[in-house]
Amino acid sequence: MRQDLAVDASGLVKLFGGRRVVDRVDIAVPKGAIYGVLGPNGAGKTTTLRMLLGIIEPDSGYRTLLGHDRPREASDRVGYLPEERGLYPAMRAKDAIAFMGALRGLDLKTGRKRAVALLETAGLGHAVDTKIRKLSKGMAQLVQLLGSVVHQPDLLVLDEPFSGLDPVNQERLEALILAERDRGATILFSTHVMAHAERLCDRLAIIAGGKRRFEGTVGDARAMLPMRALYTPTRNDSGLAGQLPPDAEPVGDGWRFTVPEDGVERILSALIAAGHGISGLSIERPSLHDVFVKVVGQAALDDAAGEKTA
Repeated sequence: MRQDLAVDASGLVKLFGGRRVVDRVDIAVPKGAIYGVLGPNGAGKTTTLRMLLGIIEPDSGYRTLLGHDRPREASDRVGYLPEERGLYPAMRAKDAIAFMGALRGLDLKTGRKRAVALLETAGLGHAVDTKIRKLSKGMAQLVQLLGSVVHQPDLLVLDEPFSGLDPVNQERLEALILAERDRGATILFSTHVMAHAERLCDRLAIIAGGKRRFEGTVGDARAMLPMRALYTPTRNDSGLAGQLPPDAEPVGDGWRFTVPEDGVERILSALIAAGHGISGLSIERPSLHDVFVKVVGQAALDDAAGEKTA
């Protein structure tokens, strides 16, 4: 049990109907970090989070949550936003938040006071006394999120928190996540939208087909793929393609190709010597989206190959 980890899990396995939905997944979330669990729909993200929280038990493997090997013993120190949203429609926004806090041991008076402050900070001060049924879907979702942080948890677990939110509310949610991190909380969230993970995560794991396929920082993930160059010549003729790497492909007036391990200088020198010149050149780092597509695609190929040889 590592003291520097808020969540520590190894070899988690969960079977449903004889099928391995989660297959020997390891998760290690440092205290105070924002950690993303990324994967396509059906990858096993929700099942993994539920095992970490003790909502369901793993068939094998172990996990500790805030130092407890029985995760529910730490439930009052955890805030949880499940994938399935739901609030009492007749409750006012501040009361719904206070009620959720009370379920984690916070007294209602303090909960209502904090709820008003949280709603105002989130740009929803006008909705303090509005009933849930009268809020938009996105606003109701933010209210439920605020209910998961009102008791000031040490660990905040969010399952697909950005799903269904418009861009304005997505920005509000990102700001709230960063504020919770700055307060000292650890944040663990799942998503299949790479842009949020790229902006927020200190570390992340990619899960596909129930298995963990990658773990590390965003920089570690980007380093898995080579950089790409976008080159525009001053003279584009039939002899140009022969001067470029084999994977070069035309893009508008230019060409895109993989940057060789020894850099682009040798290629550029040859292009200049051949009279093609350089009108424009940019080096593109791979995005987390690029890595995600590559990792998930390779996982599907590996799993298919494994089934054939089984």
